[in-house]
Order: sequence, then structure tokens, then C-alpha cells
Amino acid sequence: MSSYSNPRESVFNQPKPVVTLPNDLLDAVTKNVEPYPIPEGRRYEYGTAGFRMKANAGLDHVIYTVGLTAAARSKKRNATIGIMITASHNPAEDNGVKLVDPMGDMLEQSWESYATTLANTPNDKLAKAYENLVNETLVDEIRQLHERPAKVIFARDTRASGPYLVTALKAALDAVKVEYTDYGLLTTPQLHYIVRCINTLNSPYAFGEPTEQGYYEKMAKAFKTLMYGRSIHGSVTVDCANGVGGPKLKEMIKYLPSGKEGGIDIRIINDDVVRPESLNLDCGADYVKTKQRAPPSSNAGPGDRCCSLDGDADRIVYYYTDESKTFHLLDGDRIATLGAVFLADMTRVAGIDSKLKIGIVQTAYANGAATEYVEKVLKLPVAVTPTGVKHLHHAAARYDIGVYFEANGHGTVLFSDNAIKVIKESEPKSPGQKHALDSLRACIDLINQAVGDAISDMLFAEVVLAHKSWTLENWRNTYIDLPNRLVRVEVRDRSIFKTTDAERKLESPKGAQDEIDKFCQMYVKGRAFARASGTEDAVRVYAEAHSKTEAEKLAGQVAEVVRKYGAN
Repeated sequence: MSSYSNPRESVFNQPKPVVTLPNDLLDAVTKNVEPYPIPEGRRYEYGTAGFRMKANAGLDHVIYTVGLTAAARSKKRNATIGIMITASHNPAEDNGVKLVDPMGDMLEQSWESYATTLANTPNDKLAKAYENLVNETLVDEIRQLHERPAKVIFARDTRASGPYLVTALKAALDAVKVEYTDYGLLTTPQLHYIVRCINTLNSPYAFGEPTEQGYYEKMAKAFKTLMYGRSIHGSVTVDCANGVGGPKLKEMIKYLPSGKEGGIDIRIINDDVVRPESLNLDCGADYVKTKQRAPPSSNAGPGDRCCSLDGDADRIVYYYTDESKTFHLLDGDRIATLGAVFLADMTRVAGIDSKLKIGIVQTAYANGAATEYVEKVLKLPVAVTPTGVKHLHHAAARYDIGVYFEANGHGTVLFSDNAIKVIKESEPKSPGQKHALDSLRACIDLINQAVGDAISDMLFAEVVLAHKSWTLENWRNTYIDLPNRLVRVEVRDRSIFKTTDAERKLESPKGAQDEIDKFCQMYVKGRAFARASGTEDAVRVYAEAHSKTEAEKLAGQVAEVVRKYGAN
């Protein structure tokens, strides 16, 4: 069996629990986990993407324990918790699982260690570990709190391993008597949406009807409002990565208007969900972003508008080829600036710009030209956070309207309670103000504020392009990306590379950042940083400069600095 030490073990092995769970429940936990032993020597850790690995590498044991974590979390919050079984853009043989908190957001960070502890607990100790988890998380509450009904909903993507993993999850939920609903196949954003809808249903901040149909109807209605009197030029080709986004986008199309005025013509490719092995294979947002080219299956012509989703439809990137067959990518940075332009324009026309603070959140990987465009042209503040959606989401929530996107295409727009109140309660003083306020109200419904949502983000991007009568070339020309290069450097021990300033500076090893700074000063618009990989003994080096040659040279010099310090 796996053996490892965890800083929480002393807490999880309390000699005297506050509450003793019924023996029949504890026996059921032990009995139901029998088919799902933990592989010897495995070590699991809950991260930004939850748990993710080869589907046959003990994931059934992990998912069983996630069911127990969700039960305790539901009792703690007295709310419905979501579980999504997916590995997003990973290859088809992988799978994973992540928990969704009551507002449709990611699992609270303090609970990641609880999930990690249970995942690494052998079967014969799991019942006791669950009892200790219930006691630790509810210790400050009334003792009857553990008797609250736990409520969980879950869904999966199209991977072949999904149904078997659902069986393991249900075994755990049945053991601890959870009220649950299996939503079958959903995109990750759809599950997040439904979780938030369920938990806000009877509140002043109701998010919508907690069904898949409610998701389509809410967004389609908002899209129609935003497109009234507008037209979209040409069709948009959507690569669905042979994932769950294909059938769900087809369903969404049924609710959207068609025709020249107010309609949208969506051409779907890579929607093969019959062969699970085709998932993310030579297609999808991650392929396009990393390979810097369209999927081989694309037959779009010069200037045609194209975009790619990832396997669970929470990322999107746009792209096109010009007349000279040069490929142009419009990634998350571009989508963020496009959305910010529109929202800033609408708040100004509506006469409420002085009441609302709009901001953009980026990571160190955001292109310097994008940052300069936002600050100097749009004159909006930019916050930079460490890599990881949870960091961007929290930073965006500090603005009245917070726009955040990672360069990989995962992101959304958050509207604060104050922003929603101002937008909904403002009285227009002219037809122009009325149109702007109506548009902002529709944006609140069109944009999935719970999480990054490729389908929602695509419809929002199409709306903005229609309002501005822009082609993708017009969009790209708002600013010109600085040439950049990303390099992976293998090191003996990545833990010695510690960063500060939102991962833009190395604080250790001592002296490394001084050398990096000297090299950056040698180039026009030179910028570079190095950060340790979160999953392997390697360091990622990012560099950008005024020309491609200089960016590549700078990347090489910084990589040598990393190699020198990493070899010591």
C-alpha cells in the first residue's frame, strides 16, 4: 500500500472525534471502496485542475475519495456541491475529477489538502479518515451539523473511462448516504452553471434555471437581445476537439437565431464523439495554441473566422489565415481585450462609467503588447497574478467588472453585485443610453460568470465583432504582439526556483534574477521570466522582444542562466 506522510495526518488521526459516525455508515465506506484499492507507491495531489492522470492509474480510488470529500463539503456549506469527471485538453486515455463549490467556482483552496489526504488514504483506513474529516471541518459548528443531508450533482465528458469512474463515484456517495443527481454528459461550464443555479435559486441573485435547457435558453435570449438590428458577416467554423462541446454546441444552435439579421451561422467540425480515442487528437484549443496552426481537418479559406474549443469546452481560441497563408492566432489575451473594449464603450455610452471600475487580470505569460494596449489605449488597470485560474478569478472579483483570461483561452467576465445593481437600476436618458444599458444587462446573462465557458465566450466574441463590424484582421490589428519564445529547461530540483511578483521575478537562487535582468536590458522591449513547472523537474522560460531573432536569443540566454543555477 502507498505510504507517505502528510502534515494533516496528526489532525486526521484525532484520538477522540467530536462526533462518532454510525457504524453501518463507516462499514459501508470500507465495503464499497474494496474494488478500488490505491496502487502501491502512488502519490496524488489536488491542484488547479483537480486530480488528473492516466485513467487506469488508480483514478477509481481517487474518485471514490472525492465523493467523500464532496459529502463533507456539502455538509459544511449546507449547499449542493458539483463533481466534474474530465481531463479537459489531455489525451483520451487520461481522465480526472474536480470539485465545484456552491457558487459554481473552484473548490476553496483550503479544502484541496483535505481532498489530497483522502485520495492518499489506503482502503482500510478510509472510513476513519472520513470520520476525522467530518469532525475537523465541522468542529466549530453545532454537533448536529454532520446530520445535514449532503447534496451532490455530477457529470462527465465523453472519455471511454467515464462510465466506469461514475460507478466508483456512486459507490462512495451511496456509502455516506448522499442525495445525488447524475447529469450524464455535460461540458464543464454547464455543470458549474447548474451548481450555481441550484444554490441561488431562491435568492435575490438567482443565476438561472438549473437545467441544461435553462443554460441554452438564458444565453440564447441574451444573444438575441445583443444582436437585435445587427448582422454577423460570414460563418464561424468551430473545432470542437471531438469532445463534449460538439453535441452541446449543436443543441445550443437550436435556440439561436439564424438568418441575415441577428442570426449566426456556425459550422461545426471535429465533433466525433463515437470514437473516444479521437478526443483532442490533432485538434482543439490546446493543439492550435501550442502548434500555432489550424487543425489538419480545417479547410477554411483565407480570412475565414475560425475558433477551437478544448475537450470539455472551457477554453477557446480564435484564428485565421490571411491571403499569404500566414496563420494568425487570437488567444485569451485578445479575447480579454476585445471584451474589455466593448464593456468600456457600453458603460461610457450608458453614462455609468464613473460608477463602475473595470479591470483586466493577466498572468506573466500575457504578451507585453496586450498589457500596453490595455493600459495606454483603453486606459484600464491591469492586475497580474500567478498562473492558475483560481488566482485570476479572485483578482477579477475585486473589480466591478473584472475581465480575466489566460493566454490558453480560459476565462470569463465577472460582474459584482454592485455592477449588476447599477446596470439594472439605471434609468436611461436617451435612446443611446437605453441601448447601452439593455446590452449590458444582456451581457450579464450571456457571459457564464461561474467559470470560463468556450460556448459562452464564443457568442460574446461574435456579438462584439458584429457591433464593431470587425473582421478577425481588424481585431488583430488593435495591437501587434511582441515576438516571443517559450522554452522548457530540465533541472535537477525545480524547488530551488522560487518566484515573487506574480511569478515574474526569481527570488532564488540568489543572483539568477540579476543575470536575467541584465540580458533583458540588452534588447528593445526585452522581457523574460523563469518559473518552475508544477508537475515535472523543469523550468519554463518565457521571453519576448522587439524582433523574433532577439526574442529567441533572449530566451536562450535566460535558459542558460537556469541551467547554470539548476546544475548546482
